[in-house]
Amino acid sequence: MAKVIFISGGARSGKSRLAERLAAEFGAPRGYLATGGAGDAEMAERIERHRARRGSEWQTVEEPLALAAALREHDGRFRVLLVDCVTLWLTNLLLGSDDGAGALAEVKELAALLPQLTTPVILVSNEVGMGIVPDNQLARRFRDLAGEANELLAAAADEVYVTFSGLPLRLK
Repeated sequence: MAKVIFISGGARSGKSRLAERLAAEFGAPRGYLATGGAGDAEMAERIERHRARRGSEWQTVEEPLALAAALREHDGRFRVLLVDCVTLWLTNLLLGSDDGAGALAEVKELAALLPQLTTPVILVSNEVGMGIVPDNQLARRFRDLAGEANELLAAAADEVYVTFSGLPLRLK
């Protein structure tokens, strides 16, 4: 059973930088499992900036939907796999689903898979439950799904961190 690290926090809180720092401790080669795509020029620029920051010791795998399958496929190929990010993956799943039940089933499959992997995994996710109640049904469904997913994945993790203003706090 490989180590599983779960990192949550708000937007621009330092989650990805912490994840990359922790991943560096495992050595190279490192796998970066990206769940978001370049839907516009601004996102493409962000992706390129992140790739440049990570450097050549990382291999990027893009998988917006079949996260558990991608982890299974790449298990054993890297010293560590970093998934960035769970909430983009949930967005992709929710927008392809009518009620979120399918997305939650995918999260449960992922949580059940994690203890079976041989490669350490670092999961990055946004904390979306600390703000106001969203004003529309889709946003509320997303917030509820993300909250439940974060609970399930944090429970399955060996270490759990939350980041605030670039500072990590270890919870577990």
